Amino acid sequence: MKLSKIIESLEKWAPPIYQEHYDNSGLMVGDQDAIISGCIISLDCTEKIVDEAIKKKCNLIVSHHPIIFGGIKSVDTSHWAGRVITKAIQNNINIYSIHTNLDNIKDGVNNKISKILKLKNLQFLKPKEGFSKKLELYIPEKDKNEFLNKIYEVGAGHIGKYKECSFQHKGNGTFVPQKDSNPSLGSINKKEEVEEIKIELFFDFKVIDKVVDIINKFHPYDEPNYFISDSQVKSKDVGSGMVGERQIIFKKLLSELKEKFGCKSIKHTKIIDEKINKIAVCGGSGSFLVNDAIRKGADVFITSDFKYHDFFEANNKIILVDIGHYESEQFTKDLIFEFLNKNLINIALHLTDENTNPIKYFK
Repeated sequence: MKLSKIIESLEKWAPPIYQEHYDNSGLMVGDQDAIISGCIISLDCTEKIVDEAIKKKCNLIVSHHPIIFGGIKSVDTSHWAGRVITKAIQNNINIYSIHTNLDNIKDGVNNKISKILKLKNLQFLKPKEGFSKKLELYIPEKDKNEFLNKIYEVGAGHIGKYKECSFQHKGNGTFVPQKDSNPSLGSINKKEEVEEIKIELFFDFKVIDKVVDIINKFHPYDEPNYFISDSQVKSKDVGSGMVGERQIIFKKLLSELKEKFGCKSIKHTKIIDEKINKIAVCGGSGSFLVNDAIRKGADVFITSDFKYHDFFEANNKIILVDIGHYESEQFTKDLIFEFLNKNLINIALHLTDENTNPIKYFK
């Protein structure tokens, strides 16, 4: 199977446009036309992971964390990332990363953590905004239905479980075609007044290119006027962190975290109440969601990478629990494996044997 087909499948599941602004998910190293025979799945892409891929005759590594975040000025083998990239290229190994876009989808990283913790009635801690766009345009009334049918076909007009949603308002449009224009109505240098419909509808920004293409192809005017703006509607499908319900004693929860996530150390703030009813989670670095967890009424927020001063933000309103970055996201590789195993055929899939956690603990 071509790498391009695997990427297409992964990006349909977790579209790159859902990643955070600082992220760099996608193809790190490789050739989209490469034929893939085997795949290693890992949380990080280190030298040992590349060595494992060579040993197992795999020419694709799918990692959660990108090996390249910002712009890269040199591939220097004195640095670990340079050695990884060089070795991968020398051995025709492709590297693809699926990071915060996988964190932010409904059945992504935080859903996996929530299932392991047996949380119920899940919802995003912080649903994303701006993924819904609003289109406004004017069109002659006689052309309205044909145009709407075309734009509905590409996914515009969908709101939740409803489709073909629009608002329409009648009015009159005026214009004077200038020299070298190509009017579908009216004559050069003669004022024209047309019965028009103002159409307003919403669409997911994943289809913005298709929407614009439909306007340019099927609007009768040679220079259609339209407006596309951001909607403040919160997404039900994209967001940061998750929160769910479960009744458990806090110390029992800590013991469960230690056992299931293999935590060598767990940091937490003052215990406010031993009885826990609502638990918030965020794989990886989640300190930016503390206030959202409080607003959602969570008793506990489980994540990682809290700095010293971040713990003060608990403010006697919530128990903050830091289980470690690797520990919180380690099951992401299982999530990716499950998806690829279900959607790809004729490719050998391997979960890495390596623990890529760079942090060691003194016992």
